[in-house]
Amino acid sequence: MIEINIARGFTTLPGPRYRDQGPGSGQQFLEEHLKPAFLRARETKEQVTIQLDGVQYGYPTSFLEEAFGGLAREFGIEEVLNLLRFESVAEPMLDFEIRHYIKHAKDTPGTSPRSAI
Repeated sequence: MIEINIARGFTTLPGPRYRDQGPGSGQQFLEEHLKPAFLRARETKEQVTIQLDGVQYGYPTSFLEEAFGGLAREFGIEEVLNLLRFESVAEPMLDFEIRHYIKHAKDTPGTSPRSAI
Protein backbone atom coordinates (compact mmCIF):
# COMPACT_ATOMS: atom_id res chain seq x y z
CA MET A 1 0.00 0.00 0.00
CA ILE A 2 1.18 3.50 -0.84
CA GLU A 3 0.27 6.17 1.70
CA ILE A 4 0.22 9.94 1.54
CA ASN A 5 -0.32 11.84 4.77
CA ILE A 6 -1.04 15.39 3.66
CA ALA A 7 -0.41 17.02 7.05
CA ARG A 8 2.88 15.20 7.69
CA GLY A 9 4.24 15.04 4.16
CA PHE A 10 2.98 18.21 2.50
CA THR A 11 1.37 20.90 4.67
CA THR A 12 -0.93 21.46 7.63
CA LEU A 13 -2.32 24.52 5.81
CA PRO A 14 -3.70 23.46 2.42
CA GLY A 15 -3.92 26.51 0.23
CA PRO A 16 -5.39 27.72 -3.04
CA ARG A 17 -5.86 26.04 -6.41
CA TYR A 18 -2.70 27.16 -8.24
CA ARG A 19 0.94 27.62 -7.25
CA ASP A 20 0.97 31.28 -8.25
CA GLN A 21 -1.88 31.96 -5.79
CA GLY A 22 0.09 30.98 -2.70
CA PRO A 23 1.81 28.19 -0.78
CA GLY A 24 0.41 24.71 -0.26
CA SER A 25 -1.63 24.75 -3.46
CA GLY A 26 -3.63 21.90 -4.91
CA GLN A 27 -1.52 22.15 -8.05
CA GLN A 28 1.70 21.74 -6.05
CA PHE A 29 0.28 18.77 -4.13
CA LEU A 30 -0.87 17.16 -7.38
CA GLU A 31 2.47 17.59 -9.15
CA GLU A 32 4.84 16.79 -6.28
CA HIS A 33 2.96 14.15 -4.26
CA LEU A 34 -0.28 12.81 -5.69
CA LYS A 35 0.73 12.21 -9.30
CA PRO A 36 4.03 10.43 -8.45
CA ALA A 37 2.23 8.17 -5.94
CA PHE A 38 -0.54 7.48 -8.46
CA LEU A 39 1.96 6.54 -11.17
CA ARG A 40 3.76 4.22 -8.76
CA ALA A 41 0.42 2.62 -7.83
CA ARG A 42 -0.38 2.03 -11.51
CA GLU A 43 2.93 0.21 -11.97
CA THR A 44 2.71 -1.90 -8.82
CA LYS A 45 -1.07 -2.53 -8.94
CA GLU A 46 -1.48 -1.05 -5.45
CA GLN A 47 -3.84 1.54 -4.04
CA VAL A 48 -2.88 4.95 -2.72
CA THR A 49 -4.32 5.71 0.71
CA ILE A 50 -4.57 9.41 1.40
CA GLN A 51 -4.69 10.38 5.05
CA LEU A 52 -6.62 13.66 5.27
CA ASP A 53 -6.55 14.31 9.03
CA GLY A 54 -4.14 16.66 10.77
CA VAL A 55 -4.56 19.87 8.78
CA GLN A 56 -5.33 23.00 10.79
CA TYR A 57 -8.36 24.58 9.13
CA GLY A 58 -9.70 21.98 6.72
CA TYR A 59 -9.41 21.90 2.94
CA PRO A 60 -10.34 24.67 0.55
CA THR A 61 -12.65 23.49 -2.21
CA SER A 62 -10.22 24.77 -4.83
CA PHE A 63 -7.36 22.73 -3.34
CA LEU A 64 -9.36 19.49 -3.44
CA GLU A 65 -10.76 20.05 -6.91
CA GLU A 66 -7.40 20.96 -8.44
CA ALA A 67 -5.53 18.06 -6.85
CA PHE A 68 -8.03 15.24 -7.25
CA GLY A 69 -10.10 16.56 -10.13
CA GLY A 70 -6.86 17.45 -11.88
CA LEU A 71 -5.59 13.89 -11.51
CA ALA A 72 -8.85 12.55 -12.97
CA ARG A 73 -8.69 14.98 -15.89
CA GLU A 74 -5.23 13.68 -16.70
CA PHE A 75 -5.70 9.92 -16.13
CA GLY A 76 -9.43 9.27 -16.25
CA ILE A 77 -12.16 9.15 -13.67
CA GLU A 78 -12.46 5.36 -13.30
CA GLU A 79 -8.77 4.69 -12.91
CA VAL A 80 -8.40 7.42 -10.29
CA LEU A 81 -11.43 6.18 -8.34
CA ASN A 82 -10.05 2.63 -8.44
CA LEU A 83 -6.57 3.50 -7.22
CA LEU A 84 -7.28 6.10 -4.49
CA ARG A 85 -8.64 5.56 -0.98
CA PHE A 86 -9.38 8.39 1.43
CA GLU A 87 -9.20 8.28 5.21
CA SER A 88 -10.47 10.87 7.64
CA VAL A 89 -11.75 10.35 11.16
CA ALA A 90 -12.15 14.09 11.76
CA GLU A 91 -14.14 14.78 8.56
CA PRO A 92 -15.62 11.55 7.14
CA MET A 93 -17.61 13.50 4.50
CA LEU A 94 -14.34 14.45 2.79
CA ASP A 95 -14.42 11.08 1.04
CA PHE A 96 -17.77 11.97 -0.55
CA GLU A 97 -16.61 15.48 -1.43
CA ILE A 98 -13.36 14.36 -3.08
CA ARG A 99 -15.11 11.59 -5.01
CA HIS A 100 -17.54 14.22 -6.29
CA TYR A 101 -14.63 16.27 -7.67
CA ILE A 102 -13.16 13.19 -9.30
CA LYS A 103 -16.48 12.10 -10.84
CA HIS A 104 -17.12 15.60 -12.18
CA ALA A 105 -13.57 16.30 -13.31
CA LYS A 106 -14.72 17.03 -16.85
CA ASP A 107 -17.07 19.73 -15.52
CA THR A 108 -16.06 23.28 -14.79
CA PRO A 109 -13.49 23.40 -11.95
CA GLY A 110 -14.91 24.60 -8.67
CA THR A 111 -18.40 23.06 -8.61
CA SER A 112 -19.11 22.12 -5.03
CA PRO A 113 -20.97 19.07 -3.72
CA ARG A 114 -21.68 20.90 -0.46
CA SER A 115 -24.85 22.36 -1.91
CA ALA A 116 -26.09 18.79 -2.50
CA ILE A 117 -25.58 17.73 1.11
